[in-house]
Amino acid sequence: MGIISSFFPNVVSIQSEFIQSTIETIYMVFVAGVFSFIIGMFLGIALLVTKNEQLLYNRIIYYILDKVVNLMRSIPFIILMALLVSFTRVIVHTTIGTNAAIVPIVVAIIPFYARQVENVLLDVDSNLVETAQSMGWSIPKIIWSIYLREARKGLIRITALTTISIVSLSAMAGVVGGGGLGNLAINYGYNRFQNDVTFLATLVILLIVLITQFLSTLITRFLKY
Repeated sequence: MGIISSFFPNVVSIQSEFIQSTIETIYMVFVAGVFSFIIGMFLGIALLVTKNEQLLYNRIIYYILDKVVNLMRSIPFIILMALLVSFTRVIVHTTIGTNAAIVPIVVAIIPFYARQVENVLLDVDSNLVETAQSMGWSIPKIIWSIYLREARKGLIRITALTTISIVSLSAMAGVVGGGGLGNLAINYGYNRFQNDVTFLATLVILLIVLITQFLSTLITRFLKY
């Protein structure tokens, strides 16, 4: 404890707040991830089936979805948070704090994840789809048993990559009072020149990223067996 007090004196003085901010960051990443991955997966599949002539090809629907995804991905996150103030207030009844930060994070991540899902699924061998169709498989079964099964390793990798992006956005949300380690680093590390708070907050964020990468690698290796 003496060593910690020597290197991180300001962190020790706000120990409970630092722990609370860490929990808030993990909470934001988890909740935003769940919503983003579920909605983004469905949107990515919708992009796939409306683009693929073997499935539910529809040029107009794909064009609309494609342009919406591209448009949403091009908006800087800080600006997106400002644009979604009214929407955030309707959803969570507040515009500050962790719950308020989750809303723009989800909106920002969904198109990013959906595009990654589409790209991964497009790499699946089309011959497998043709074989499944010749056997009379339905489109939902083809998506589940062919696309999602064959692309599972790629999906795990992009999910890990997207989780890291969520961690980054959760820290950025702290600039506007979104809570978590980003908010703590701004309030104490930047505004009060307590550099040890910023340094340790950065280390914790990096640890979350490393754990995410480790779990992704572990799951991918497990799928080989």
